[in-house]
Amino acid sequence: MEVEARAESMNTNTVMCLLTDPEGTPLGSSMYIPQSAGPLQLQELVNKLLNNEEKLPYAFYIEDKELVVQLETYLEKNKVSVEKSLRIIYQPQAIFRIRPVNRCSSTIAGHTEAVLTVAFSPDGRNLASGSGDTTVRLWDLNTQTPLFTCTGHKNWVLCIAWSPDGKTLISGSKAGELLCWDPQTGKQSGNPLTGHKKWITGISWEPVHLKSPCRRFVSSSKDGDARIWDVSLKKCVICLTGHTLAVTCVKWGGDGLIYTSSQDCTIKVWESSQGKLIRELKGHGHWVNSLALSTEYVLRTGAFDHTGKQFSSPEEMKHAALERYNKMRGNAPERLVSGSDDFTMFLWEPNVSKHPKARLTGHQQLVNHVYFSPDGQWIASASFDKSVKLWNGATGKFVAAFRGHVGPVYQISWSADSRLLLSGSKDSTLKVWDIHKQKLKQDLPGHEDEVFAVDWSPDGEKVASGGRDRVLKLWMN
Repeated sequence: MEVEARAESMNTNTVMCLLTDPEGTPLGSSMYIPQSAGPLQLQELVNKLLNNEEKLPYAFYIEDKELVVQLETYLEKNKVSVEKSLRIIYQPQAIFRIRPVNRCSSTIAGHTEAVLTVAFSPDGRNLASGSGDTTVRLWDLNTQTPLFTCTGHKNWVLCIAWSPDGKTLISGSKAGELLCWDPQTGKQSGNPLTGHKKWITGISWEPVHLKSPCRRFVSSSKDGDARIWDVSLKKCVICLTGHTLAVTCVKWGGDGLIYTSSQDCTIKVWESSQGKLIRELKGHGHWVNSLALSTEYVLRTGAFDHTGKQFSSPEEMKHAALERYNKMRGNAPERLVSGSDDFTMFLWEPNVSKHPKARLTGHQQLVNHVYFSPDGQWIASASFDKSVKLWNGATGKFVAAFRGHVGPVYQISWSADSRLLLSGSKDSTLKVWDIHKQKLKQDLPGHEDEVFAVDWSPDGEKVASGGRDRVLKLWMN
């Protein structure tokens, strides 16, 4: 009798749980955890089980819902049976916290046509923009005034990309040429890089942990080709041909593979030393518009992190970048997500399989932009259906829809700590979304027309936006 009573009390006060990482790898075996335990107690437990010398913050998820209460409350509210083991996923959180931007700190005139693209440098200290007025502009973030106007393009500047070491800026135009700029002087370095016959749709640099200083980048074009260029040799070293229609996006991955998406409905995977095609990813029923890598944020920022540390040599930078990349990757394969005109997205693990890991459906219009959070735990997608959707970065499962924009959403950007998401829309507003609470955190009106481009600085302190009203806006907290 006593044994039964004890067993019963054990059942009522504890619950059998299995802790796993986002990849599904268990942390030890199933264990009984008091039902009175909440996120703080679970955090202590995970730090202990992982032998973390420095205590790290974690968030906990059951069935894709964040656990914010005691287990007992959760079980009652969700009528969960405690007969079988409860699977709890622990997710490491950034140790630093980015505050949401909430005010426009300056509106800087300068461009004489629409601002089409904006990008902060990898260390967050500089900002560049490209415009329909054919110029690239560099802005002084301390004084919040124009710094250099870079002239040389003969048509709209559609794409810009900073090298991950921050030493070079590349811009691509509607005429198909690419120009290299020295951000320190605003001067063009060398002649235009020519070869593409139609406009440039994307630019991506070789990661600095693979090669430092940065020399090679890849561009994609409406002409159906992607080209690898060497900025020291000032020429195209490899042409990636094979797509039968426009190449819409290109990404240079952390393992040295290059991914291209196209209007021919395929994604091609190339190795970057000789430009051999090694895999083709098929599944989309219409144009593929956008690609994102789970490692993209750490590839873009290279050695730089929120601490603002600077580096004295290319070797030191390469070492720091490799350390950051490996830490972010962990044991997971590099993932790729694709967004299409067929309203769907696919999640791929191209190193593992040519078949998609998941098909992500729910958007009612074409998917315009996809982006993994800096920690790789989330995927955000922006669509012409006026919504932003949030998905699980490991499984592709739908998590939440953010509604509030009254026009198509053109571009999204993440805060460095993966807790906030920024969106810019045709409705002339920017919005900041809280990932954990899954709701609007800040509404940022101010532009007088469509917002085409948004970026959140890697140091987390500033947001830049540009659009049809020709001004560049900086937002702070």
